[in-house]
Amino acid sequence: MRLPALFSVPGDALAGTAATGASPSTRTLLAIASSLCLYEAGMALNDWADREVDAVERPHRPLPSGRIRPAAALTAACALTGAGLALAAGAGRPALAVAAPLAATVWAYDLGLKHTPAGPVAMATARGLDLLLGAAATSGSTRPALPSAVLLGTHTLAVTTVSRQEAQGGSPVPPLAALATTALLTLLVTHRTSGGPTRGRRPATGHRTAALRADRYPGTMLSPGPTSSPSRRPPWSQESGALLTTAFTAAYAATTTRPYFHAILNPSPPLTQRAVGAGIRATIPLQAALTARCRGKATALLIAALAPLGARSAKKVSVT
Repeated sequence: MRLPALFSVPGDALAGTAATGASPSTRTLLAIASSLCLYEAGMALNDWADREVDAVERPHRPLPSGRIRPAAALTAACALTGAGLALAAGAGRPALAVAAPLAATVWAYDLGLKHTPAGPVAMATARGLDLLLGAAATSGSTRPALPSAVLLGTHTLAVTTVSRQEAQGGSPVPPLAALATTALLTLLVTHRTSGGPTRGRRPATGHRTAALRADRYPGTMLSPGPTSSPSRRPPWSQESGALLTTAFTAAYAATTTRPYFHAILNPSPPLTQRAVGAGIRATIPLQAALTARCRGKATALLIAALAPLGARSAKKVSVT
């Protein structure tokens, strides 16, 4: 259960919440707790399923080294999965409706899909569903968060593809494709700052108000009269959101570009593992950028604050 990777999890639910235009709530916290449990369940199950392979390629890991019994790892995976589903249920039926296929995807990846061509797609699906879990728990709807889920899932797809050769090294093509994906996502995220859904119902104004009056009083000529205009965010607020989006996207690109480039030049196991670790850490600034472009500036800053904590813990425990 690799602690540094956990810092990349809360931003999923928070980015999903921002995409719906809602503010984080108690249900958002339940979604984050559910995500953490399901993520750690996948970690334990992964080591249990790969214990024979790790005995050859990575004998220092807890199971092949004998520090943890396989039965204990499997029990932990089952318990964490149950806890994750229970927490999602506490956030409401929409959240559970997303958490259930998320848990199924995690188990399918670890037990069967990991070493197949469908493996990276399954991992990308899991990360996208994790973002949608936050949206469903907070607002009951996932549709507004679909674009953010696709962008985050695409990044995960690229990182997972590179990780498939981190133990033995291999071709420079996967890190090259990941580098191109990073460039594409950088352009897509910074192309425009999403306004996000309008909070609440937009008040009737102008001619619409006059039409409503005419319906009530047929045959009369009524002027629109004074009406309240819809609330508008000041320009400085929009500009600050755009600046934050650009800054976090730049941090995302900077985190991955150099390690990917080194893995392209020399796709050896150490450099490939370093590229995978960078890709996992880059998930945090990408989440922050997706949140900032949906006007969740305070939440984006909170997500970004997790990055140095993850980097510090990564010096003690490997994220891969």
